[in-house]
Amino acid sequence: MAASPSTARAINDRLALRLLQQEGPLTAGQLKELTGLSRPTVADLVERLTAAGLIEVAGEARAQRRGPNAKLYGIVAGRAHLAALDVRTEGVALVVSDLVGGVLAEASLPIADDTGTGPAVEQAVALVERTAKEAGADRLHTVGIGAPGLIDPATGELRDSTGLPEWHRRLVAALQERLPEARVSVENETNLAALAEQRDGAASDRDTFVLLWLGHGTGAAVILDGTLRRGASGGTGEIGFLPVPGTRGLPSATDCTGGFHSLAGAAAVAQLAAEHGITPDRGADPEAAGAVRAAVSDPGDTAHARFLDTLADRVAVGVASVVALLDPGCVVLGGELGQAGGTELAARVQDRLTTMSPLPVEVRPSTLGGGAVLRGALLTARDHAQDELFGVPGH
Repeated sequence: MAASPSTARAINDRLALRLLQQEGPLTAGQLKELTGLSRPTVADLVERLTAAGLIEVAGEARAQRRGPNAKLYGIVAGRAHLAALDVRTEGVALVVSDLVGGVLAEASLPIADDTGTGPAVEQAVALVERTAKEAGADRLHTVGIGAPGLIDPATGELRDSTGLPEWHRRLVAALQERLPEARVSVENETNLAALAEQRDGAASDRDTFVLLWLGHGTGAAVILDGTLRRGASGGTGEIGFLPVPGTRGLPSATDCTGGFHSLAGAAAVAQLAAEHGITPDRGADPEAAGAVRAAVSDPGDTAHARFLDTLADRVAVGVASVVALLDPGCVVLGGELGQAGGTELAARVQDRLTTMSPLPVEVRPSTLGGGAVLRGALLTARDHAQDELFGVPGH
């Protein structure tokens, strides 16, 4: 069945807007070439999107003669302002951006363990409000949040999790109350990191891969055929609870001690580094990342090599389990430790997998590291805002 004129216009408008998002400002001629639409159709959509306040003249193409055909059209970046938060146990990091993702302001705030739930929530919300004001945003259209823990697939809410601060769960509701015009959404931090690596990082050429997060905690995110998989209860990738050899017990429903976390979490890796006499680089967070980075800086050193080999043995246990179940073809070592280990650690893990599994898999280091969560939250907020705004004009 042929699309109605209004549906065809909507499809053409969305196509043009996506191209402008991906490519930056384009001339009408370039839009015609990239979309395959006729010149009159492109002229109509340019007029329609300009009238709707979604695109504007952003300059002139240097390679063309001056005049109407040289006009460059771009998305009106100031049409909406977005915020992205990376919520960790020890604090929160924040960016405020325009509609196309251009960062306008950044901030971070440590929150001590002994800070009460109410004060912690108030500090985080005040940080968002203050940073938005500094960015010149009268209001926030969309707020994307990345946080540890399980996201209820039915409600989209962060579930109560033992061991995580209560202020994490309260923060979402508090932001929605203080920013009633904004759309506030929360996603598991490792899932957001995987989306960022897929869009802008180590897995940009892959539709199927697994991100193994190695940081203060451990986790995994699964992307199959281009789609993030969350599982029936939102718990896909809770690899910290995976029972593995080499620990002193088994994990429980409320404590991942004895699971993969006890082998590859930051505390375990820091202890392993101390046993090998490795002094971490100063200022690293977590400290284990500094130890990994120090070892990688001189892998020929005997102690460094032994530490990296033992760490690779541990990480390979988790990766082999993922590969046996999902056959993803690619595993990205993410988080601060994965980025610190770089190609040196990734190569060691891949070498071990060749003897542990008959399934081919490429192990890659993260290119975004600990910043992947914030990047993923911003990309998600931008997609949500554009989906809403780009679907409106003239239809």
